[in-house]
Amino acid sequence: MRYSQFGLTLYDRVRATPGFTLLVPHGCHEVYLLGMRGEILHHWTGLPLGPGNYAHLLANGNLLWAGRTAQGNLPDTGGKGGLLREYDWDGKVVWEHRDDNQHHDFRRLPNGNTVYIGWEAMTRENIARVKGGVPGKEKDGMIYGDYIREVDPSGKTVWEWHAQDLEIERYPLNMVGHREEFAHCNAVFPMPDGGVMLSFRKLSTIMIIDRASGKPRWEMRDDGWGQQHDCTLLDNGNILFFANGQDTGAPPHSRVLEIEPKTKQTVWEYKGDPPWTFFSPHISGAQRLASGNTLVCEGQWGRIFEVTPHREIVWEYINPFHGRMPTGTMSNWVFRAYRYAADSPQIAGRLGRVET
Repeated sequence: MRYSQFGLTLYDRVRATPGFTLLVPHGCHEVYLLGMRGEILHHWTGLPLGPGNYAHLLANGNLLWAGRTAQGNLPDTGGKGGLLREYDWDGKVVWEHRDDNQHHDFRRLPNGNTVYIGWEAMTRENIARVKGGVPGKEKDGMIYGDYIREVDPSGKTVWEWHAQDLEIERYPLNMVGHREEFAHCNAVFPMPDGGVMLSFRKLSTIMIIDRASGKPRWEMRDDGWGQQHDCTLLDNGNILFFANGQDTGAPPHSRVLEIEPKTKQTVWEYKGDPPWTFFSPHISGAQRLASGNTLVCEGQWGRIFEVTPHREIVWEYINPFHGRMPTGTMSNWVFRAYRYAADSPQIAGRLGRVET
């Protein structure tokens, strides 16, 4: 769907969840914090690079952001980052870590360390074990796998996990996709018990890794998800994520799904009405708000909207900021968006009194 309206298009003041929405337009060098009317209340500008997908606020109110560097194993691949930076509220750099192979996601841990996803060349032996994908679609004969790396504030690696250590034959790639990557991790979510939840796009798989053993302790694959994004653990123990719906054989449409891990059953979902009116084949995400509503980012169209548990749209905003992509085209894509309550640690009175 192509939108001709931009900015705030719908706001139900009674049912929408008050707060401030963080927006990182793709291809731009700015990050914006929006009010409920779509007004810019705070911003970080003059960032040195286009975004390596997104940013989020830390509990101290600082911004953790990724920038897209030109170096690395897969410099032209979607999700490329490379430079992680923490900015204070006034835009001063207070922490930085560079890994040109970093991509997609990154999180600050309670102990002050940072965990992120990266790309590494697979061994020739492991490349031969990769099943699926379109033959000949490797990158110069190579396949790159994901690693998950935790670094301390000084940048020292304190823990690492490698996707190529999996039983590779059990995880065939999507049959119509390229073979330059094995798995294509696009989300890393630290679990309260120290485990790590991962989303593998090219496997349509969500997996929880045991930190001590490095083995999967829970996993679920459903090719009907169509190469999902943004898995998060909810307070009720369920998993929320964005099922993109790409290459499923069905009329293209996306869904937001809440899965109960023990039964692996869907207990809540959102889809368009009719379904094909809601579709982003890549990027995108969802956030469960304290009210029980869900903030959805339909990334390809720059559409951010809030729905109730009964799937009614109560707030909608279309990103008006268009940036130049690495391909040279202009877009208003948004990888993810987050809303923060006025009394949250991330905001904590920093914006003063704002009318909602």
